[in-house]
Amino acid sequence: MLTIWGGTTSRTLHAHWMCHELGLDYTAKLIGPRTGETHTEAFLSINPKGKIPVLVDNELVLSEGAAIITYLADTYGETGAFVPIHGSHDRARYNQWLSFVQMELDAHTLYVIRKHRDLQHLYGEAPAAIEAAIAGFNKQVAVASKHLKENEYLVGKSFTGADLMLAGILQWAKDYGFDLDPTLTEYTNRQRRRPAYIAANKLNKSTVG
Repeated sequence: MLTIWGGTTSRTLHAHWMCHELGLDYTAKLIGPRTGETHTEAFLSINPKGKIPVLVDNELVLSEGAAIITYLADTYGETGAFVPIHGSHDRARYNQWLSFVQMELDAHTLYVIRKHRDLQHLYGEAPAAIEAAIAGFNKQVAVASKHLKENEYLVGKSFTGADLMLAGILQWAKDYGFDLDPTLTEYTNRQRRRPAYIAANKLNKSTVG
């Protein structure tokens, strides 16, 4: 039995979205971040980092969104679908884009804004850090825009987990008021029309009853 822990954030959306792309039956434990639920004894026994999302697949416990979506596609998807095959150049490019999205567009920029704006009561005000993060995001996202002007997808000729990750992050950027260029806007809207995205996004935004 598959279980995904976590909901309400763009990071947790990625895990739910891949499950829906693959048509998997799974249990969604939609606990939110910074609600206390990620620091209960029960959850910390699953993930001592106290972070979401977390995938539980029998004996396997896996955290970090990129690792989760890649594992799900490798394990439950058709070979080469959603993630390129092992050892191929496209697999290397796929890993490169995942690292780019996680680091340059999430951790180094959007999450800095979240920490010092949305969570300033915890991390403190840092206007200069926010300004630098905004500039950094705009600089780095232009790299993706340039690539997507010439390619429909990030890797190869079909939708992969790299597109899933990027589209989720771009939506987060839009929610934060970033003015995405026409290429990125069209790309994001196209991924958001996927039935799996629509179903996963609705679930991810809901709360446990």
